[in-house]
Amino acid sequence: MKRSLVRYRNSKFRKVIRRYEKYAPIIFFMGGFIFDTLTLGRIDRLYDLIVLCLHMSFLTLTIYLYNLTEDGKWKNTILERVEEYFPLAIQFFFGGLSSAYVIYFSRSVSLSKTAAFFFILIAMLVANEHLKRRISNKYLQFSVYFFLSFTFFTFMIPVFAKEMSVRIFLYSGLVSLGCTIGLITFIYARSASTRHEIKLAKLLTLILGVYALINAFYFLKLIPPVPLALEEGIVAHNIKQVNNDYIVSYEADDGFIFWRDHRLKFAFVPEERVYVFSSIFAPTDLKETMLHRWSWYNDSTNEWSVVEDIPFDITGGRDGGFRGYTYKQNVKPGLWQVEVLTDDELLLGVIDFEIIMKENLQHIRMVDKKF
Repeated sequence: MKRSLVRYRNSKFRKVIRRYEKYAPIIFFMGGFIFDTLTLGRIDRLYDLIVLCLHMSFLTLTIYLYNLTEDGKWKNTILERVEEYFPLAIQFFFGGLSSAYVIYFSRSVSLSKTAAFFFILIAMLVANEHLKRRISNKYLQFSVYFFLSFTFFTFMIPVFAKEMSVRIFLYSGLVSLGCTIGLITFIYARSASTRHEIKLAKLLTLILGVYALINAFYFLKLIPPVPLALEEGIVAHNIKQVNNDYIVSYEADDGFIFWRDHRLKFAFVPEERVYVFSSIFAPTDLKETMLHRWSWYNDSTNEWSVVEDIPFDITGGRDGGFRGYTYKQNVKPGLWQVEVLTDDELLLGVIDFEIIMKENLQHIRMVDKKF
């Protein structure tokens, strides 16, 4: 074993790693993100489930191995060869999980009120590049681990339970909390250096604080109802169903508006209907009641007035999302929004538009798109 270690320490591979060590964090950061971007598609796909479960499992294992390194547990073992790379491995899995969550959340066509949680994930993803020097801080390490674990279970449990509800979210949080506290206490019991470095009560208080914060975000409706995602949201002049396809007719926006297809200024012609089309991704066999909440902005009160809630049921599994639409005919000019909500009124996204009513108003750049 000692001879193997000596050969490894004198190898060209180790010299290359040492030479470019300062670039390792960004390489591992970009590697995790690019890998997930190229390979992950939908949360209920077997491949995605395996990748996320492996990320979470290896992250847990690596944190355990890393926190016992200072106690000399891996002395004269094969793990001694690679123990200096445990922080990079932790960083890779932090980056891999964060980027996966960003990819799944970004599938929604509108983040609107839930953007705060999305930007926390992006901030964590970017900050992960600079985490190597601070990864030894166990308070930070376990707090980030718990946050990612909580998000992991809020994705996974609804997929397997085929249900979305407040009860499922609370259960996901408790499972994550139990797993994290179990890992902390297991490491604490086996590692004298960990017992010397941290105060268990302080760390558990910090973890419970993160738990309370995520729950507050949820009940304030600042977290998207994962794993659901609003893939398309379009205000249209006409929608017709041909066989198993929806033909959506709408005004296209200017070409330089690359992030959106439809025009936000809706040219209303008398007697026509105003349609809102949505396509919602849901995992296979997950059933949920959704709402289109139509609201009009009242300039006299400077408030949004709810005009109507129109419910519809969805069933997950379709690659392009569950398609559906609602419409209104007696409308007023001005700003409108249609919120896409779950039955528990968790927000998936908002479709904003402005209805313009003028004489001889004509539709411009009309297109028909098949969904």
